[in-house]
Amino acid sequence: MKKVIHLMFVSLSVLQFAVAQQTNNYADSLEKHRENYRQEFLKSAGSPLKQEDLTFLRFYEANPKFKITASFEATPAAEPFTMATTDGKRASYVKYGIVSFSVNNKTYKLSVYQSLALIKMPDYKDYVFIPFRDGTSGKETYGGGRYLDFRLKDFQNGQVVVDFNKAYNPYCAYADGYSCPIPPRENHLDVRLEAGEKIYGKER
Repeated sequence: MKKVIHLMFVSLSVLQFAVAQQTNNYADSLEKHRENYRQEFLKSAGSPLKQEDLTFLRFYEANPKFKITASFEATPAAEPFTMATTDGKRASYVKYGIVSFSVNNKTYKLSVYQSLALIKMPDYKDYVFIPFRDGTSGKETYGGGRYLDFRLKDFQNGQVVVDFNKAYNPYCAYADGYSCPIPPRENHLDVRLEAGEKIYGKER
């Protein structure tokens, strides 16, 4: 009996170690992603941030719980529409599809959109995004919502990995004078997604 208990303890310990190692590996990978994200501000024309501003970027700690394999349903019959932006203008988009996923045993849906302007640009013709608000918006995260980026190749066999740890702020979170898409009502969630980028830490 003692031998069986010992083997069970060893197995549990090995499992706990494997889970901890996987979590650490994910955290390291996410930190590399965030460092590349910071550096993009220095490379991008029209960026609202300079080197000294990067220390004010804030993020939730890595949480693999919010890296979710979601189901995906394309919406090929969707009609183009105009999405409101922060400067009062409207930009043309089409709904590319809908992702469905579970958080705390409850199912949620988010629409994926494709810009009709970017479709015409070779480097971005396969780019789609999810703008969304959640229960943290206007509190711990930017009130105007956050974004997730995808390429069409990310959608395979009716699935896509939606990693809220990579949710980021639009430029409007840092400075005025930018035109940022406002998440449509259908992409407002009542769940708290405590992952990704937080409110910018520097006073505007």
